[in-house]
Amino acid sequence: MSRLRPSGGYRALRTFQTATLIYDATVWFCERFLDPRSRTVDQMVQAARSGRQNIAEGSRAAATSSQTELRLVNVARSSLEELLLDYEDFLRQRHLRQWTADSPEAAAVRSVPRRWRVARTRQPGPPDAPSTEPSDQTDQTDLSDLSDAERWALYAQWLDHDDAAIRANALICLINQTNYLLDQQIAALEAQFIDEGGYSERLAAARLAERARRKRPTAAPADRTDRTDRTDRTDRTDRTDQTDQIPNCPLCGKPMVLRTAKQGKNKGQSFWGCSGYPDCKGTEPL
Repeated sequence: MSRLRPSGGYRALRTFQTATLIYDATVWFCERFLDPRSRTVDQMVQAARSGRQNIAEGSRAAATSSQTELRLVNVARSSLEELLLDYEDFLRQRHLRQWTADSPEAAAVRSVPRRWRVARTRQPGPPDAPSTEPSDQTDQTDLSDLSDAERWALYAQWLDHDDAAIRANALICLINQTNYLLDQQIAALEAQFIDEGGYSERLAAARLAERARRKRPTAAPADRTDRTDRTDRTDRTDRTDQTDQIPNCPLCGKPMVLRTAKQGKNKGQSFWGCSGYPDCKGTEPL
């Protein structure tokens, strides 16, 4: 049986791959340019690690909780924002120049994926042959097929540079790119949750669908069956089928989810509760 929600696969995410690059580069940046006794070193390395690890953990959590996945991806986004400020502070406090977004240096870092696509797809031909270079609009192939070492090699001219300012500025570019992608990922997860609901809602729908499937008759009734008995069974089936539909909340109209009472006289019994809880406390008996 296939799982209700796909999960994992984070190693193929551009956000995870770039966050790995940022984590490794941050560790080596701190070793080279900062006092190992400084609290800033621990904070920067932990922020870089949190950005990477929470993307992975959120991807795995997607199997059972949309809200947990969203929360962890947001944690990754916040951690990388913290790291971004640390690199900006490093440059400012040492009176080093920070590249502007439209500077040629920043543009060169941003253009690495495009230049890699061009180098990969360019075909040899006569001098007057039309260019086969792909445009950004028609070819969105990224670096996801590369190993971590191959991906690092594309950025090594900045990330291995002897000048701390060049390393810090290149990392600022990479963090901004990753944060942009994480913002898109968060927006897509929110839209998916609104359109399809969370794991509990899907699980309840799948359970009800399975119950309805098992109740379907497997053979026609015998000819000797009394018509009154058949009608009585049909009425009971219709009433049962009605309980297999997910109702809407009588208070706010949102889809309801199956819950189990944890206390009170109905402890242990199932009931329908509003998916908007705790903002809405609408309930219906099962």
